[in-house]
Amino acid sequence: MTMNEKKPLVIMPCMDMINGRVVKGVNFVDIKDAGDPVECCKAYCAAGADELAMLDINATVEGRKTMLETVRKVADAVTVPFTMGGGISSVKAAEEVLNAGADKISTSSAVFRNPDMIGELVKTFGESKVTVAIDVAQNVTMPSGYEVFIDGGRTATGTDAIEWTKKVAGYGVKTILPTSKSTDGVRTGYDLPLIRSIREITDADIVASGGAGTMEHFAEAAEAGATILLAASVFHFHIIGIPELKAFLKERGFSVR
Repeated sequence: MTMNEKKPLVIMPCMDMINGRVVKGVNFVDIKDAGDPVECCKAYCAAGADELAMLDINATVEGRKTMLETVRKVADAVTVPFTMGGGISSVKAAEEVLNAGADKISTSSAVFRNPDMIGELVKTFGESKVTVAIDVAQNVTMPSGYEVFIDGGRTATGTDAIEWTKKVAGYGVKTILPTSKSTDGVRTGYDLPLIRSIREITDADIVASGGAGTMEHFAEAAEAGATILLAASVFHFHIIGIPELKAFLKERGFSVR
């Protein structure tokens, strides 16, 4: 029995937001409108999503905080836990987002620039409240073949993705969300070698992100070691239904909620 079969998989629709609207891009660009966040969240809760993720994707680049009013509205509407990311640049900013109603926070660029903040977040809010997102791109000059990018995938760091993941896990983070720029939004499957590489170095929950196009892709990610299966466009545009996906995974021998 694999670890995935012991632990129920979590199906997590993700909503990227710009100016308070849900959007979806391909390879982090080519952005299309996908609706109102509160309505999207309500629909996902009704459809059987286990958790939700929301990302204010321009907050960091624009140097502003997360849109707290949106967090409050979503918190009032949802019936499942939701993770909020984007613009969380300090422990105080994280506290504001959690106080506004988010169940968990996700942070990427800020903690890369100030790794000690990871330990502060875990100590202040508890390991279950903190997700560290790691955007990567394939780079053959890196030992692992992957380089960390920050600022919404815009800025190369020259840092090996697996070395950075080891450091993140060392602070006690229990949820790591890697997204591969090369597979993001293209619906050709998750970056399985990336998931496997991270699984080898940590027992934290790994969120599979970027590339789901078929139900088979979700099963492949779970086989590779992901415990949380995140997707956006296939859910937003009704290519895959959550009840159908759960039934498919169950048939494949995975435990689902």
